Amino acid sequence: MIELLLESLMLIARWDVAIALLIGAIGGVIIGAIPGVGPAVAIAILLPATYKLEPLVGLTLLLGIYGAALYGGAIPAILINTPGTPVNALTTYDGHPIARRGEPRRALSLAYSASFIGGILSVLALIFLTPKLAAVAPYFGSRDILMAALLGLVLVILTHRGQTLAAAALVGMGVFITVVGMEPFRLTDRFVFGLPWLRGGLALIPAVLGLFAISQAFILLQSSDAPRQIPKVTGSPFAGLFEVFRRLKRVALCSSGFGIIMGIIPGVGEFLAQFFSYGLAQKLSKTPEKFGKGSSEGLVAAESANNAVPAAAMIPLLALGIPGEALTAMMLSVFTVHNLIPGPKLFETQPEFVVGLYVCLFLINFIVLAFLLTATPLLIRVIKVPERFLGVVVLTLALVGVYSIRNSLPDCWAAIGFGLLGYVLRRVNWPLVPIILGMVLGEIIEAKLRTSMARVETPLDFVNRPVSATIAVIIALALAAHVWSEIRNYRQRRTKTSPAA
Repeated sequence: MIELLLESLMLIARWDVAIALLIGAIGGVIIGAIPGVGPAVAIAILLPATYKLEPLVGLTLLLGIYGAALYGGAIPAILINTPGTPVNALTTYDGHPIARRGEPRRALSLAYSASFIGGILSVLALIFLTPKLAAVAPYFGSRDILMAALLGLVLVILTHRGQTLAAAALVGMGVFITVVGMEPFRLTDRFVFGLPWLRGGLALIPAVLGLFAISQAFILLQSSDAPRQIPKVTGSPFAGLFEVFRRLKRVALCSSGFGIIMGIIPGVGEFLAQFFSYGLAQKLSKTPEKFGKGSSEGLVAAESANNAVPAAAMIPLLALGIPGEALTAMMLSVFTVHNLIPGPKLFETQPEFVVGLYVCLFLINFIVLAFLLTATPLLIRVIKVPERFLGVVVLTLALVGVYSIRNSLPDCWAAIGFGLLGYVLRRVNWPLVPIILGMVLGEIIEAKLRTSMARVETPLDFVNRPVSATIAVIIALALAAHVWSEIRNYRQRRTKTSPAA
């Protein structure tokens, strides 16, 4: 074990890894602090460039941006009541009221400390749980992986409460996109419509850049550049740090646990983690009436939960090769480009790479915390960057990134088409994530379905193994629980609207 750790430290003790750590951690904080950008846009833009880097360097850069952006997103959420990233929306509930009371530094320090606890515990969960899941993974056959991918699609749909039909339609669209192009076994065209450039299929990167980066650029280009009023931040940066570790550690630990669990489950993510953690903290609090009005417990619950998700979402990706949400789906492409197949073989053939990734994730959290505690007064200035200028920058970088992959103009047109689709979906408040997960999981489902068909004679043969049968039961229970919840809500609405007897 010591030899493996030393090999991993030698692997990361390189100038390119060090630069990736600094750029990912500090750049992620800056990206998160700029309202309207967010980690999805930044990762989508940087993804093509990481293909030319070493896998550890590229993944460290992307994971740094992913985790650090959630730290930085708390800054505008607390100071100007505008979340830097969508998942920092709940931070505004209590963070901004604390800042308005004249304690912006304390609110920021509480958020940083809670985020740090969530991030570190999430990395620990990644270290201890991933090998256990990877050890079980060899017992997963094609049908088991097929059922696991189907479970991911079902959970993606069911977690979008109030939008399940929209999420189902978008998941179906993502799955359909994966079958466009030349069929890999019989080499027949599928949905090409005589267009030669479609024979290669619609790649993931143009879709990601279009849906996340270009659509967000269109939104930013339409926004106003009115100056933002930012309160002055003074006081000790360590006040909230001591308060979390002394008085609020129970809230931080429980909320981090929720974040880890929600991160592991495919398709769930930060939003549900936050709301579950926030609700539990309110129920267990001695002063629940303060929540939403400046409760330090509420702020700590929200921030520790959302920062516990990123590393936890890597657990199913590293152990099974199944991404938990859109950003880890993007990172899966970094593995595949470098012929690194997530799963048990990765732990057997390149354990030093896996341990090196763990160490990098630890370092990212320490770098981010140190940077935020010392550089917050300077960092606040990025909130004032005009949104239209950001829109131009994001649009330019996205198109350059798409073109650089294959030097293909059709890819640029495809990205713009996805951007227009993403823009419409954002305007009608439909989710974007189901399309990306539909594309990634749809490809897994098709490949495993083809492999499974050699051993399948009846539909029941898909679930005649212990693992696949268990997953099928989980799918059935999840669907039944959702249907029962919808029926109960419908009855409650009818009871409220029906006239009194």
